[in-house]
Amino acid sequence: MAADLQPEWISCLPSSWSYGVTRDGRVFFINEEAKSTTWLHPVSGEAVITGHRKTPDLPTGWEEGFTFEGARCFIK
Repeated sequence: MAADLQPEWISCLPSSWSYGVTRDGRVFFINEEAKSTTWLHPVSGEAVITGHRKTPDLPTGWEEGFTFEGARCFIK
């Protein structure tokens, strides 16, 4: 199960790692040394959930979300 974004997620990143946030709110991790990225936290191995996103192009009552594997889904 993925974990919620907490300050300790940021503070416990290894020294060669940083993080970014996509336009749709997903957190990803950057390994500066290896020049690679991943959706999984380098220490816990879990994805970080930042919540669902409501957008004006979705019908009323619907939200956009993502599975643990990174696939987009819609939730009513």
